Amino acid sequence: MDKKKGDKLSVSRVADKDALQQKINLYSDMLYKIAFLQLRNNQDAEDVVQETFYQFIKANKEFESPEHEKAWLIKVTLNGCRKIWRSAWYRHTDAMPEKEIALNKTNSSESIMEKEAVQKEQNREIMAAVMKLPRKYREVIHLFYFQQMSIKEICLVTDRKESTVTSQLTRGRELLKKNLREEYQYE
Repeated sequence: MDKKKGDKLSVSRVADKDALQQKINLYSDMLYKIAFLQLRNNQDAEDVVQETFYQFIKANKEFESPEHEKAWLIKVTLNGCRKIWRSAWYRHTDAMPEKEIALNKTNSSESIMEKEAVQKEQNREIMAAVMKLPRKYREVIHLFYFQQMSIKEICLVTDRKESTVTSQLTRGRELLKKNLREEYQYE
């Protein structure tokens, strides 16, 4: 009888490990991008993602929906970033160098490769401009455009009022537009 209990327990643990691995595979890239955009440091971003999944395991929560689970993970990630910002070490260091976003695509056609190179450069320039924004604008711009979250979802994740998120998006867009204009000297 004890052996059956042990078998059920080990099967349950394997299923839990498989389910956890699926969650990690599903969310880790998104959470890493959010953390890296906030912290501008590869190691810190990886630490925050690892801590987020540790909190996920520790909480052992039942979520209402996949969207609720995703929002919870994003919120924990953003809180982890804020924890690092508040650390004494982080306050006394300069911003880390920006990481270039690399897309490793290979195609035989030169025109496709040229288009991809142009697109890659434009994406890099836009990401660099977003990285230069103040943290509060960078956060909402990233969640809105890169994670395609609605304003209401951003409010839940960041614990901000809808009017605050809307005004931060507007101001962030204006700053982004201004920075890109200055960089390219458009009139």
